[in-house]
Amino acid sequence: MHKAGFVNIIGKPNVGKSTLMNAMIGERLSITTPKAQTTRHRIMGIANGEDYQVVFSDTPGIIKPKYKLQEKMMNFVESSFYDADIMLYLTDVEEKFDNHELIEKLNKISVPLIVAINKIDISDQSKTLVLLAEWQKLLPKAEIFVISALHKHNIDGLFKRLLELLPENPPYYSKEDLSDRNLRFFVSEIIREQILKNYSKEIPYSVEVAIESYKEAKDCDRIAAVIYVERDSQKGIIIGAKGESLKRVGVQSRIQIEKLIGKKVFLEIFVKVKKDWRSDDSILKSFGYQ
Repeated sequence: MHKAGFVNIIGKPNVGKSTLMNAMIGERLSITTPKAQTTRHRIMGIANGEDYQVVFSDTPGIIKPKYKLQEKMMNFVESSFYDADIMLYLTDVEEKFDNHELIEKLNKISVPLIVAINKIDISDQSKTLVLLAEWQKLLPKAEIFVISALHKHNIDGLFKRLLELLPENPPYYSKEDLSDRNLRFFVSEIIREQILKNYSKEIPYSVEVAIESYKEAKDCDRIAAVIYVERDSQKGIIIGAKGESLKRVGVQSRIQIEKLIGKKVFLEIFVKVKKDWRSDDSILKSFGYQ
């Protein structure tokens, strides 16, 4: 008997969806930062075993969109309701229950629903018990787990239950695959992660990263990447005085890319302006937001 299926992870920003998926598959696929909206795409991570294949989907944090990029991000979340074998709603010990429309939608789904309360390492037992009761009242059909994705507390128990709930199916992907995304995508995400870590305010949210060329060689891969911003003033901030800010991002990105691919990298990063790209459908499509 072989089990395979799709476990789609949804939740608000910063509850730990990417950290959870990375913990489940044992690889650091999704980038993680303390900033909201770190995840922009729907990213699949695949956990393979001899008699199972679990295809996890990491999705953007649920928000009320203010511009077209955020609308596209919420489309990724919406799509996760239609192809899930198991829906996993991730919350944490600090979330406020204010999205009644989402609760109503989760109560109507026909597939198994799991609620995982994350970050219990920063809570106490009495507060956790109150949260358990509140979520059970909000979502009566859900199974509820308390976890710490960061510290891998109860991750094995949650994973075991997911395997029990998965339907019998042959694998959907090769057992060698870890994701449906290619290397270029993960390289661009690593660079964007360093931007999120090094810049504040609106800058990280006005940026998109594209890989213009990727040339593999035996000893050293050569990569050319472009950081796109919306305005000339943002370009200046990204580059920084005497190019120091961009240089720092480049060095930090190269180190992480080398860890990912296991060999040396020569990385060139350029900065270009695409005016108001976050509100332009054609540009968003070219960046993979469909």
